[in-house]
Amino acid sequence: MLNKVWEIQGNFGIQNLKETERNLPETLAPKEVLVRLTATSLNYRDYLMVIGTYNPRQKLPLIPCSDGAGVVEAVGSEVTLWKKGDRVLPIFAQKWIDGAPNMDNLRSTLGGPNDGCLAQFGTFLEEGLVATPNHLTDKEAATLGCAGLTAYNAVVNFGGIEPGSDVLCLGTGGVSLFALQFAKMMGARVIITSSSDEKLARAKALGADETINYATKANWERDVRKLTKMAGADLIIEVGGAGTMQKSMMSVKPYGTIALIGVLAGGESSLSLYPILMQGVKVQGVIVGSRSDFTRMNRALEQNKTKPVVDKVFGWEEVPEALEYLQTGKHFGKVVVSWE
Repeated sequence: MLNKVWEIQGNFGIQNLKETERNLPETLAPKEVLVRLTATSLNYRDYLMVIGTYNPRQKLPLIPCSDGAGVVEAVGSEVTLWKKGDRVLPIFAQKWIDGAPNMDNLRSTLGGPNDGCLAQFGTFLEEGLVATPNHLTDKEAATLGCAGLTAYNAVVNFGGIEPGSDVLCLGTGGVSLFALQFAKMMGARVIITSSSDEKLARAKALGADETINYATKANWERDVRKLTKMAGADLIIEVGGAGTMQKSMMSVKPYGTIALIGVLAGGESSLSLYPILMQGVKVQGVIVGSRSDFTRMNRALEQNKTKPVVDKVFGWEEVPEALEYLQTGKHFGKVVVSWE
């Protein structure tokens, strides 16, 4: 049986992302599950992986994309958690089941170093899957594994927030909008930034309490201070990286948390660490989460009937265009590729 896939061939670059076919295994290992995939969502990590920036030493060919959604097609002889027809989502790190990760867990990630979900079938570990929330389509659920879970951990597990806390979300990409939704679930007050007034209006409709256009307010950290009565934000969802970190350090309250998630504005820079030291700021790197985290997040989503924000859906043949669109930064929420 043949499996249609997209893979990076020969060298990095979107131009080297090719559609091809691979043979599916004739038999499954006892604890393996064969999933007929129907959708994936694109993360900035996926784009960096394709162009070779994320890991220049990544072995090729590689099937990219860490997120996926689909239906169980077949199970190994010892699988007890799943049966044919179950709707499932692969977890980002296939061996990270609970608690803090170790290096072995972090080497089991999909979309690099291991093959990802830009394929019509995928083979996963039995415990490398979680159930799809019933109220979501596969297109919506395919956004949860990385962006959703990263935001959930940043806000719920690491954020230290409570009702009435101030949360600052940078930008209106997938992680930031998920963080907005989870923060509102917890009764927090959310400030969000964008360079687009249109996107800010849409964020307001999603529940954002305050908005800042950083294109017209270059010193937006001062606005954050004013909006928090000069106290600073309790939690900052930092997706810009080195390019925005200095301003985030000036926007957070003493003993507040900066959840460092992305590097959209750069990964390296000379930063003054005095604000962290003098104000006791906690900088918490967030690397998605475990299977247990994923399951807890899905329960929260189902309880609140929360739906991810999907900006645009591309078809199977439009993968290069989807990645190019993601790179432009024009999206509001998640970019999805679906073939069903």
